[in-house]
Amino acid sequence: MARLDIQVKRRMGEQDIATVSDLIAAATTADEHRPLGEHKWLDLVHGGRKGMVGLVAREPGHAHAVGYAQISKGSSSWGIELVIHPHHRDGSMGMHRQLLAAALDEIAVAGGGHVHLWLPKPTEQDDAAAVACGLSPGRELLQLRRPLPLAGRREPLNLRAFEVGKDEQDWLELNNAAFAWHPEQGGWDIDTFRAREAEEWFDPAGFLLWEKEERLIGFCWTKVHTESEPALGEIYVVAVDPSQQGTGAGRRLVEAGLDYLAKKGLTEAMLYVDADNHRARRLYADLGFVLDHIDRAYVGDVPPQTPL
Repeated sequence: MARLDIQVKRRMGEQDIATVSDLIAAATTADEHRPLGEHKWLDLVHGGRKGMVGLVAREPGHAHAVGYAQISKGSSSWGIELVIHPHHRDGSMGMHRQLLAAALDEIAVAGGGHVHLWLPKPTEQDDAAAVACGLSPGRELLQLRRPLPLAGRREPLNLRAFEVGKDEQDWLELNNAAFAWHPEQGGWDIDTFRAREAEEWFDPAGFLLWEKEERLIGFCWTKVHTESEPALGEIYVVAVDPSQQGTGAGRRLVEAGLDYLAKKGLTEAMLYVDADNHRARRLYADLGFVLDHIDRAYVGDVPPQTPL
C-alpha cells in the first residue's frame, strides 16, 4: 500500500469542507451510519474551532480524499474520529493505522495527553489498528431502536414546545445540572446550543419542555433523521431536574417524545445510551428498545513530543 499524503488543516476552508463532506457522505451510505459524531461534524462544517485539527489523506492517482481524521481538544482529553473511503478499505487497516498514527503525532506535538478515539460499529480490524497505535478499548455507546407507535394509553403531560430566543438559558442550566457527569452533554454553553439551532434538522416543535410552577423541570428533545430511508426518529436528549429523579418523570418524558414522533408518521425510533448507564438501559428495555449496534471509544495516553 502506498504511503498516504496527509495534509494537516488547522482551519477548514470551503473546499476542504466540501472534500471531507463528500467522503463522509460516501461512508454514511456504505455504513448506514455517519462516521463523525455530531459535535465533531458541527466543528467541521463551521470551519473549525480552537483546538480542532483536520487531517485529510490522499493517495496517488485518486482525485478524492481517501481518508479523514479530526482531532478536538476538550477540557481534560483529546478526541479523535476518523473515516476511510469505502472504496479504499482492503481489510488490512493499513490506511487506518497511518491516519491514526498521524493524528496521535499531532497530539504529541501539541503537548500530549489522554486520548479518546471513537469508532462506530467497530470490527476486530478496528481493535487491532487501535491497539497497534497504543490505544485500548474503553467506553461503549449503545444505539437502541424500537418500532413506533407505543402501545397502550398514557396520561398526557402538560408540555410545550421550545421557544427560540426565550428558553435557551433555562434549558442550559437544567441540561448542565442533569448531565454534570457526562463528557459530551454536560458543560454546554450558548454557542454550543446556537450551533444546534442553526442545523437544518432543528425543529422547536419537537423540543418538548415540562414545567411546574413556571420552572423547567424536564425536557425531551427529539430529532428526525430525514436522510434515513424511511425517516428515523430519535430521542436526542432527555433529562429531568436532579430533584425529580426517581419520580418516573424520565419515563414519562421519553414516552411523550415517542408519541410525538409517532404522530409525525415515523415508524421507528432510536436513541443512544452509555453501556454502563444501567438505570437508563433498564428503562429503555422496559419501553421495548433493543440493541442495534455499538460505538466504542479507544483510549490511551500520548506523551508530549520531546524537542530535538
